[in-house]
Amino acid sequence: MTAIPPSSLRRTTSCLALIAGLCAHAAWAAPVAEPKLCVFDLQGASGDMFNATKDYALAMQAKAPPLVLKSYVDERVAADDFRTGQCDALLATAFRTRAFNPVTAATDSFGAALILRQGKVDHAAGHEVIRTASQIFNSPGASSYVVQGKYELAGLIDVGAVYAVVRDRRMNTPEAMAGKKILAFDHDKAQAALIQKAGAQPVNADITNFANKFNNGMADMAAAPAIAFKPLELLKGMGPQGAVSHFPYMIVSYQLIIDRTRFAPGFAEASRQYWLSHFDEVLARVNKAEAELPASVWMELSAENTPKYAEFLRQTRVELIDQGIYNKQGLKLLKRIRCKINPADAECTMPTEVN
Repeated sequence: MTAIPPSSLRRTTSCLALIAGLCAHAAWAAPVAEPKLCVFDLQGASGDMFNATKDYALAMQAKAPPLVLKSYVDERVAADDFRTGQCDALLATAFRTRAFNPVTAATDSFGAALILRQGKVDHAAGHEVIRTASQIFNSPGASSYVVQGKYELAGLIDVGAVYAVVRDRRMNTPEAMAGKKILAFDHDKAQAALIQKAGAQPVNADITNFANKFNNGMADMAAAPAIAFKPLELLKGMGPQGAVSHFPYMIVSYQLIIDRTRFAPGFAEASRQYWLSHFDEVLARVNKAEAELPASVWMELSAENTPKYAEFLRQTRVELIDQGIYNKQGLKLLKRIRCKINPADAECTMPTEVN
């Protein structure tokens, strides 16, 4: 057999590598002709989120073929359709998108955006935590956060703090939850873990039925952002002795996740920038929804109990990292942000969430 000269072998190897690289790039970057974006909105195609997505789709036409929008009132079905390739992109709450990007979904962990000053919640600062996280996800070099295999974060939308709605105002300490029935999404292990840690009983529910279960007296407590109170009629189940606790368990977000193989390079970056540029617009709607709740329904926690709740959430959050339910990389970033905004907080001297 005639030996192949080393110089020819190098040229052949280089050509093969170049061809393989070009083929891989073509397979990765070729966008589908009509990418489908599946949108979860409790109110379907008439809801605010779906309507906001229409504006987004128009704005993104310069970056991709026209997006085909499909509305879902059942978030589980939307996520399953995305997982099985029937959708090219998914817009849903981080409770569901955590399966595709657990790092960015860490924004929705218990207490991850909670800022206390002198025993009181700084609500505006909590939203600044989420804004800062979104800015970081938009920065150069953020791929370790936003890219997880073939999935990529293409937008983060702050839709407000999650507040507890209770049937009894005396449920105003972690200890007071013991023995109570509390609604928990059956697909989110974190909620059940928090409830059980408090000595309470989780009542399984999902996004389609939890409001009805609370309003029909099947649980002592439910939780949701204020923007969902009106469409879900959550105050109906509260009764005369009930209240809305003005303490944010978390700030919930919608996250747009794409299958990177279905979109051209640069689409996700442009998409993230679009949603960040509309951060204040969405936040204004959140603040309006909170302001429209009757003042009489709010229950303010005492300066003594507020730090108790914060510590309870911190301990639970750390335990959920250890259990593999929460993502440590994402929570490490969130802690850095909290401590930048409020460096005086005692947690900033603790080693948890950073090692």
